[in-house]
Amino acid sequence: MATSLPIVESVCCAPLTEGALEPDEAEHLARVFKALGDPTRVRLLSMIAAHPGQEACVCDLIEPVGLSQPTVSHHMKQLVDAGLVTREQRGRWAYYRVVESALDALSSALRPAT
Repeated sequence: MATSLPIVESVCCAPLTEGALEPDEAEHLARVFKALGDPTRVRLLSMIAAHPGQEACVCDLIEPVGLSQPTVSHHMKQLVDAGLVTREQRGRWAYYRVVESALDALSSALRPAT
């Protein structure tokens, strides 16, 4: 079953340079940026995005980052909670998929107003 919190997707805010964010918009963006504030999580997200179909098994992520499965799973939970990836359990392994709309929302939030 895939799980994802719509944290980023619910933030359909204008670029940061266009005006002050509402408190809830700022909180959502801060939570997502906090998830991306760890180099391991940024690397994991990029590894998933580089996989075919922008989907990867946690079993494929452990060795490249050189961390234990529980540690990788902890980092992945942070990315799921931030709404950047979804998680689907298949047998004993979890598969993660990039949420493109979440990345688009982040990109839009950082893009200067035109």
